Amino acid sequence: MRLTGHHAFITGGGTGIGAAIARALGAEGARLTLVGRRRDKLDAVAAELNALAAPGDVTRSDELEACFAAGRARHGPVTILVNNAGGSRSAPFARVTRELWRQTMALNLDAVFDCCQAALPDLLAAESGRIVTISSIAGMKPYPYVAPYVAAKHGVIGLTRALALELIRTRVTANAVCPGFTDTDLVAESIATIQAKTGRSEAEARAEIEKYNPQGGMIAPREIAAAVLWLCLPESRAVTGQSIVVAGGEIM
Repeated sequence: MRLTGHHAFITGGGTGIGAAIARALGAEGARLTLVGRRRDKLDAVAAELNALAAPGDVTRSDELEACFAAGRARHGPVTILVNNAGGSRSAPFARVTRELWRQTMALNLDAVFDCCQAALPDLLAAESGRIVTISSIAGMKPYPYVAPYVAAKHGVIGLTRALALELIRTRVTANAVCPGFTDTDLVAESIATIQAKTGRSEAEARAEIEKYNPQGGMIAPREIAAAVLWLCLPESRAVTGQSIVVAGGEIM
């Protein structure tokens, strides 16, 4: 139980990678606050882990503040912040509207900024503070038809590195984890989009995505969670400002 005494605040904690992270940190004794927009899925994971479900939209400052307040009231100051909430919609750049651009930035970058600022006083006061942000392999290299997402995830890595430097003399570390194509609802939506636009079968569309992973198949959410857990452990205090790629051998 290496995280006993810690309070982990996890955004996007009701599904996919976020739920896997919650299970990994909870298994090591961390108290959990799970934030997400889908109340039913959030409640299910929270009940499984004896965690606090804090329904809210991380792109709305009032709802985010309420989530932090609820988490602190239940579990005390935040000592681990996991910025996991994110999402993407594909479109050729010429068809990217300002609304789509802003929505993508709000969810994938602005919310990370807001969560880091909200948690920072707690983290600085903690014996050991951790910020782990789920970026993406798209934060390390470009992909077509998701320009806003690529820009936001590159921004997440830049923010993480700058924050790590500012906090270098404190007990707080800041790192990013960059998954490759992972078996989540987000990738399932991408498969459906490929099917709709190309007429391919589900198996063919899935294979189109899996070809990016040299090891074959897709990354499992628990593999991302294992990297996050490692960054949160006491013995990882010397690891900060890093972007840990979990992408089945895809080389940057």
